[in-house]
Amino acid sequence: MIVTHPFHPLNGQRLEVLHVKRRGADTVFVDPSGFVIVTHPFHPLNGQRLEVLHVKRRGADTVFVCSGGVSGQITLPQAWTDRGEPPLPRRLSAEGLAGLDTLARSLRGR
Repeated sequence: MIVTHPFHPLNGQRLEVLHVKRRGADTVFVDPSGFVIVTHPFHPLNGQRLEVLHVKRRGADTVFVCSGGVSGQITLPQAWTDRGEPPLPRRLSAEGLAGLDTLARSLRGR
């Protein structure tokens, strides 16, 4: 099966359908590349490469069910992986927040 929805993150990729779940009628797919890297900065598995067991939809979001974690399987939203949108370049770092605090204090006259 080839994904043909123009807004689907796997658009144009060939996927093998594993099964259709009856609850919510979500279609579950085998992931074509097999691995994701956890990129969420506060996730305990940040930076780790996990094997993707399958990909599924939860509402409008795509999630990856991966091998790993405490229970042996972990579900990660696409946004928390290397397949999500890259962070905006203007995202504040700890240094940026400290600078903003300094500026706010100087504007208040402290």
